[in-house]
Amino acid sequence: MLTVETRHAVDPASAERMGTQELRGAFHAGGLFRDGEIRLVYTHYDRMMIGGATPAGGALTLDHVAQTGTPGVLDRREMAVVNIGAAGAVAACDETFAMEKGDVVYIGMGAGPVTFSGEGRFYILSAPAHRAIPARLVRLSDAKQIRLGSPEAANERTIYQFIVPEAGPSCQLVVGYTKFEPGSVWNTMPAHLHDRRMEAYLYFDLADDARVFHMMGRPEETRHIVMRNEEAVLSPAWSIHCGAGTGPYTFIWAMAGDNVDYRDVDMVAMETLA
Repeated sequence: MLTVETRHAVDPASAERMGTQELRGAFHAGGLFRDGEIRLVYTHYDRMMIGGATPAGGALTLDHVAQTGTPGVLDRREMAVVNIGAAGAVAACDETFAMEKGDVVYIGMGAGPVTFSGEGRFYILSAPAHRAIPARLVRLSDAKQIRLGSPEAANERTIYQFIVPEAGPSCQLVVGYTKFEPGSVWNTMPAHLHDRRMEAYLYFDLADDARVFHMMGRPEETRHIVMRNEEAVLSPAWSIHCGAGTGPYTFIWAMAGDNVDYRDVDMVAMETLA
């Protein structure tokens, strides 16, 4: 079963007038992982598409998505798939990639249908592409790792980079995730912007009673959205994106836009936040 929801772009002035439920309706994406289903959110932020495939021991195939306007979803797109669950497999372009939790598969433009199988919980990311790039599996052990933060600032963390130029080519997608050390809860603080790219976050590995307070909005007019386990949030180019959790968590970050330079950010001074 395939379900696709469309999210139109929201400008910053409109977001500042929104209440809690309006903000959630525009930027929050929950319920992505349901047994036996593929559930996607097609956004008008750089045409990024996010979603989940949960085969629950069976197999699910993703092919036609009407919102893309093409016969096959990857006719003019690329895709990254992150397994956040148990062992499973992703098959595309006559290749099958066995995936453990934490592994990432990149699938290039023109690869045809994509099949998800096993007990995995597959987080899907897709953006328009301009050339075909061979599919590849990047295991957690092969990801580029960057350690940042400190216990004193409650932000000691490791950034795992999977789809970045240093690890292999992509057209638009830049994908990785960030995992925190015990006792650290703050992510991406000090905050930043990147006006040339949008971003999407998926928070996972939260306890049932844990929450992440995801911060968004213009630096001088901030808002927040409360996130539960395995929920995603859209971050427009004009919005900051940072957060704090009530306990341990990991988040997947994915970007699409004008370039693939992970370091292309505009820092926001702490005194600017309001």
